[in-house]
Amino acid sequence: MDRYTCIIIEDEPLALEKTKDFVNKVPFLNLSATFDNALNGLTYLNNNKVDLLFLDINMDELSGIELLESSKIHSQVIITTAYQEYALKGYELQITDYLLKPFTFNRFLQAVNKAQENLSQRGIDKQLDSVFIKTENRLEKIIINDILYIEGMRDYVRIHTANKKIMTLQSFHELEQLLPAHLVCRVHKSYMVAINKIESIERSRIKIADQLIPVSET
Repeated sequence: MDRYTCIIIEDEPLALEKTKDFVNKVPFLNLSATFDNALNGLTYLNNNKVDLLFLDINMDELSGIELLESSKIHSQVIITTAYQEYALKGYELQITDYLLKPFTFNRFLQAVNKAQENLSQRGIDKQLDSVFIKTENRLEKIIINDILYIEGMRDYVRIHTANKKIMTLQSFHELEQLLPAHLVCRVHKSYMVAINKIESIERSRIKIADQLIPVSET
């Protein structure tokens, strides 16, 4: 099993100890450092390879959101915070998951499993540029980079691409397993979006190709 290097940036001692304890229970995580402020954490990130970052938001001098905005972070990022109002901003910055304190170990494990899946797919996704989708009586090839968004329509799913629309009976769950998680993201029970095609995010809506797509609270 591959092990992934992680760090924690958290200024609350009790919260830091809890996250450390959870990390130490996960066999594929290797905790390399912890920081009680974002500035020291950012210095470490700029000089070391880190696969996964656990990041608090409300900190003195530099907040977690400001850290993500001020530097290109290549790590998977899981935000840990007591404030739910930053969730949309976090996903705009392409975080992996958003843990609302106090979170359970099961919820923590869901988040790190998502990060592990993203990390394990990186090498594969460099070669994966297309998928085949079941439509009518055939399999149709779709270039992943052409996908704009995917829309649920009762019994069907409609895939909107740059040059065509494809109807399929494949479920959202099947498509989530098929498409790279860091390229196409589920944002609502009825929508998935291509992250690199997002034009803007405002309140609870995403704009892609002049289409406004709702974002659910979860």
